[in-house]
Amino acid sequence: MHELASDIGPGVITGAADDDPSGIATYSQAGAQFGYGLLWTMLLTYPLMAAVQLVSAHIGRVTGAGLAKNIGRALPHWIVSLLVTILLVANIFNIGADLSAMAAATQLVARGSSHVYVILFAFVCVALQLFVPYRRYAQVLKWLTLSLFAYVGVILLVHIDWRQALLGMVWPRELGTAALLTIVAVFGTTISPYLFFWQSSQEAEEIATTSQRALRDAPTAVRKQYRRIRIDTLFGMAFSNLIALAIMLATAATLHARGITNISSAAEAAQALEPIAGRFAFVLFALGIIGTGLLAVPVLAGSAAFAVGETHGWKTGLEFKPLQAARFYAIIVVATFVGVALDWSNLNPIKALFWSAVLNGVSAVPIMAAMMLVASSRSIMGRLHERRALLVFGWAATAVMALASVAMLVTSFGG
Repeated sequence: MHELASDIGPGVITGAADDDPSGIATYSQAGAQFGYGLLWTMLLTYPLMAAVQLVSAHIGRVTGAGLAKNIGRALPHWIVSLLVTILLVANIFNIGADLSAMAAATQLVARGSSHVYVILFAFVCVALQLFVPYRRYAQVLKWLTLSLFAYVGVILLVHIDWRQALLGMVWPRELGTAALLTIVAVFGTTISPYLFFWQSSQEAEEIATTSQRALRDAPTAVRKQYRRIRIDTLFGMAFSNLIALAIMLATAATLHARGITNISSAAEAAQALEPIAGRFAFVLFALGIIGTGLLAVPVLAGSAAFAVGETHGWKTGLEFKPLQAARFYAIIVVATFVGVALDWSNLNPIKALFWSAVLNGVSAVPIMAAMMLVASSRSIMGRLHERRALLVFGWAATAVMALASVAMLVTSFGG
């Protein structure tokens, strides 16, 4: 048990980072607005997100290089640059939304200026990445994410209409314009582009920092490494989706049941935890938002830096000191503080979180398509090109994201 708790792999970290402030806000809004009507999205996304993350991890472990570098081997440079630009924009917007949400959650408990808290959290995130290995402080931060299990506790304490909940898990009933927008947001915060780049880069970086070799050059290690990646990723994605499902159930049974169908502030989102935390609901909510934010913001900035650095052939990797990979770390710093600048816009922090999820959902489609081309390429993956089962699920995930995005755009602007 101790070994399992201490040996966090990229899959578990990815799963924890997936339930970032954007995810918490999006799942809360889905439950509050539509009750049990969108629970089916969680059952649909688990096999799809697990397949996509497995593919990204395999690419990194097989080739010893990150996703952006491998996409560059499969597609023209201008297409790669366009995809990386899309990722960079989506990540910066997500960083800004997460930092603002962390500040708003802190303000619930400690008062003070949200702008000051945004700057403080940005400096903390940047300093941690510059001076502390990510996995070292992730070992500590993972315990803060346990506060998210409070949502599981809520569904054990409040009245759940399990007949409606089970129906909502298997039968899509809400498909109007607002529902489609929320579905894209749920898909986008669950199957997020930055997580693909992060997990593949982490697998590649593990090779670079150890005596191991890329699986393409060490086929005898394939069975062992694939088994580790499978357990790591399936467990991480299961954790992510369990929490997401609990948040939607809890908000449906508390906020939606009380007529709160549009969450416009952190205080309203925190009310879902009142059945288990009472007057400490704000504190528990703040711990969840801050903990997941401190995990996710470095992943967002780091994945952007990996993508940009690999595209331009820079020295990249968190194992390097800042002066050894100055341009790589410069992207981390710039992305984080451009995100800070977004806090001075007039966008509500909760709405910003939701719209960052929508942006992720739309931007994921071309990036996922490029990743699946890499995974199926014999020239890149060699004999370890992805097998049919994962390719089917990976392309299915791409198709689902594309259909949801197109349906949202058609209903939003066509009617």
